[in-house]
Amino acid sequence: MAHSQVHAKDIAKVNTTDNRPNIIVILADDLGYNDVGFTGATQIQTPNIDELANNGIKFTNGYVTHPYCGPSRAGLITGRSQARFGMENNVSYLPDDPHMGLPLDEITFAKRLQKVGYKTAAFGKWHLGGAPHFQANNRGFDYFYGFLDGGHNYMPGEVEVGGDGYSLPIMRNTGVAEFDEYLTTALSNDAARYINNSGDTPFLMYLAYNAPHAPLQAPQEFIDKYSHIENRERRIYAAMVDAMDEGIGRVVNALEKENKLDNTLIFFLSDNGGVYPEAWLPDFNWADNSPFRRGKVALLEGGVHVPFIAHWPKKIPKGSTFDGLVSSLDIAATSVALAGADASDGKLEGVNLIPYASGEKQGSPHQALFWRLEEADNIWAVRTVDSKYLSQPLPNVGRSFFDMKTDPTERNNIVDQYPEKQAHLAKLWNEWNAKNINNIHLQKYEYDQAKKKFFDDLYQQQLKAAAEQKTYVIK
Repeated sequence: MAHSQVHAKDIAKVNTTDNRPNIIVILADDLGYNDVGFTGATQIQTPNIDELANNGIKFTNGYVTHPYCGPSRAGLITGRSQARFGMENNVSYLPDDPHMGLPLDEITFAKRLQKVGYKTAAFGKWHLGGAPHFQANNRGFDYFYGFLDGGHNYMPGEVEVGGDGYSLPIMRNTGVAEFDEYLTTALSNDAARYINNSGDTPFLMYLAYNAPHAPLQAPQEFIDKYSHIENRERRIYAAMVDAMDEGIGRVVNALEKENKLDNTLIFFLSDNGGVYPEAWLPDFNWADNSPFRRGKVALLEGGVHVPFIAHWPKKIPKGSTFDGLVSSLDIAATSVALAGADASDGKLEGVNLIPYASGEKQGSPHQALFWRLEEADNIWAVRTVDSKYLSQPLPNVGRSFFDMKTDPTERNNIVDQYPEKQAHLAKLWNEWNAKNINNIHLQKYEYDQAKKKFFDDLYQQQLKAAAEQKTYVIK
C-alpha cells in the first residue's frame, strides 16, 4: 500500500506489512554551530554525530524558526511558524496556569502520526507547558520520559521535591521516574531501551536533549578528556556535547541491534545557536558559532543557522550535501508525508525534504524564510537564496542587508545600497507577517512580576476582608 493511501481505518491492515520508516528527531539545546565535527570543529569530539552526517546529508543552509528555546520548539513540533499562533516567548513553568503552553488547537506532528498507527515517544526537554493538558502525553506522544521546564539539573543528587522546574524529579509519562545517572546518559539509555522494545510498528521518537544548555554540568571523566581547554566553562560545555554524542551512539547502536537503522530517518539539529555574551548575559561565552556572528537570541546567522543533518540509508545517498534553504518546519512536513498522515487542514508550512535529499528534486525547498521576535516592530528578518534583510537593536547590527552568496557570514552590511532588492524582501516579509497574530504570552520576567502582583493583591484583599469581618462573641 502506498504511503499516501494510508488512513486511520487501514492501520490494522498496514501494521502487518508496514514498511514506513521509523523517524527520530534529535534536538540539541544551545549547540554552537562550530561545536560538532561535521561543521569543522576540531576541539570537541562528536564521532557518532559525524558518522550520521557523513553517511547521510548535510543541510548547509539549515535554519530554525526562532533564536531561542521555546518558540523554536513550538515551530518544530507543530510544523508551523510559532508566530501564527502567538507563541513567541518561552512559556513559564507553572502547572497551575491552564493557559501557559502550546495552544490546544495546534496539532503536533506526533499527533498526526499517532492517528495513522505510529508509536510515538518523547524524551527530554518539553518546554511547551506544565499544566496536564499541555504535557506530552496529551499532545500526541504515547510515551514520555523527561521534564517539563526549559532546563534541568543534570546530576541526580540535586533532585528535590518542591523545587523549581530544574530540580524536580524526572517524569515517566505523568508520574515520577527513576533518575540515578547523568541526565544526558539517562535520556539516551531510555531512548535505546525504547528502540529495543519497539517491535514491528513504525515509531516516531522526539529525543530533545537539554545538553549543552546551562547549567554547565558533566561527569568528571568527560571533563578530564578536555583538560587542554583553558576556559573552565568551555571545558565543561565540551564534555556535555561529548556525552550527548556518546548517547546518540547508544541510540544508533540500538537501531543496528534491532535491524532498524536502514529504514530509520534520523534528523539532528539544534534548537538555536549557541550562547553568546550579550549585554544581559556577559559571561555566557562557552559556545563557538563560527564562522557566523553572534548566537542565541540574535537573528544573525549565529542565532538561527544551525547544524542540521538527515540520515536514512534506504533513501538518502551517503555523504551528500545540500545548500538549498531548509527549515525546522520541514521535519513535520517530511514526517507526515512519509507516514501518510493527514495534512488536509493546510496548516503545515514545511516541505517534504526527501525528494531533495534523494536527488529527485533540484533547487531550494524554500524561496524565503522569515523570522520575528515577539510582536516588536523592529526585530525581524527575511532570507532568500541570495539576500538577507534584518533589523535588531544589537550592537553593530541594527538594520542590515547582506548578499548571502558572496557574504554568507554577514560581515559586510550593504543596507540601502540595493533599494529594489530590499523592497522585494520587505514585501515578502510583510505578506508573511500579515498571517501572524500578536504574542499571547508574557516574557518570563514580566510574567513573574504579574504573578507576584496577583498574589500580593489577593493577599491584600484577604486582609481587607478579614478586617471587615465581625469578631465572634459567645455567651
